[in-house]
Amino acid sequence: MRSRMKMLLLFLAAAVCVSNAQTNNSSNDNKQQQQQQQQQRSIWDEPIRFSTKTKDSCTMVVSGAGDYTRLRVSCKGQSQGQTLGRSYYCDFQGKPNLCRAYNLNPRHYFTQMMWDMRKLSHACQGQKIYRPSMCKKYPDDAQMTFLASWPKTTTPKPSKPIQEPRKPVVPAQTKPVTTPKPVKLQPQPVKPQPGKVPQVKKTTSKPKTTTRPTEQPDSKASRIASEYCWKSFHGVCTYFISWFQN
Repeated sequence: MRSRMKMLLLFLAAAVCVSNAQTNNSSNDNKQQQQQQQQQRSIWDEPIRFSTKTKDSCTMVVSGAGDYTRLRVSCKGQSQGQTLGRSYYCDFQGKPNLCRAYNLNPRHYFTQMMWDMRKLSHACQGQKIYRPSMCKKYPDDAQMTFLASWPKTTTPKPSKPIQEPRKPVVPAQTKPVTTPKPVKLQPQPVKPQPGKVPQVKKTTSKPKTTTRPTEQPDSKASRIASEYCWKSFHGVCTYFISWFQN
């Protein structure tokens, strides 16, 4: 009997210890959940507001999706007259809780993202992966990565220029080489300078020398015949006189 009583007491003591441990664990879990809920409320209940370079008013709302953290950036442009301003949003996802600095001050993590987005003309056309300086050294899993946006922004592809059909190359005809004609240069008259008398070149004409013909024997014979013969025999005398002279 005593041994059975001891066994019952030991069993009750063990049961009390297990129940106390479970209650302690449940209370610890409740405290952690309360802390996380308080932390999430401090980030997610108060969205971060900012304006872009083109004066679009935007809000950043953080939510949880399992082990991931979601971020939605919603923006609305200014309306001009009857035309309403543009509206768009984009979603980001990541595990910034892997960064120790994020767990200490999670709101500042998204504030650093906001500093980069407000420099853009379109808040959803920025970086695909944001690396705030407080968690810059951590891998891509700990950063907020771009998921989707609305409306989808597609950059148009540059259209290729239409190529015209190539024309056949015709060989150039060789033209005969023509030698330029020499140009006759006409002497330009020399303009007289004022105060100077133009000098005229004097041309000295050389006297022409006339060569006297040498007296032929016929003329000498005719002269002698005219002196010593009658006129009627002048020709005969001239012949014989010239014959004798030769």
